[in-house]
Amino acid sequence: MNALLQHRIEQFLYRNAELCDAQDWDAYLDMFSEDSEFHLPQWDSEHVYTTDPKNSMSLIYYSNRGGLEDRVFRIRTGKAASTIPMPRTLHQISNVRIAEFANGDLDVKVNWHTLYYRLQVAEQFFGLATYRLRPDGEGWKIARKHVLLLNDTINSVLDFYHL
Repeated sequence: MNALLQHRIEQFLYRNAELCDAQDWDAYLDMFSEDSEFHLPQWDSEHVYTTDPKNSMSLIYYSNRGGLEDRVFRIRTGKAASTIPMPRTLHQISNVRIAEFANGDLDVKVNWHTLYYRLQVAEQFFGLATYRLRPDGEGWKIARKHVLLLNDTINSVLDFYHL
């Protein structure tokens, strides 16, 4: 793997996390392609999670960027109870692994850890994520994001999936 490509992809992912933490929703959404898919599967059992978001339960499934745009709309208009007040978050990404597809897309796997503070409670979420990045000019757009939440017992309702 090219060290420069590795660095550029890591910076892209760090920027994505930074925009989410800063609640810069327009810039955050701009990192996703119009047809991007977002999937956070549900666990069927202790070690098996759902794989087909169209035929089984998911914690979150958006078939295109419109789902994320709707989420941002609800946050901005106060129609998302889980974000009143908005939590303070810190997204961390590590162990970035990149594979290239023949068409130029990238398959990027990461470990992630999100810390949040809301209503005088500090919590954390962690897991794995796989991104499909599509070349876009000098950068990339997120064409698919698959997030696996490893600690899926949620003590309170919140907006943890922005990662």
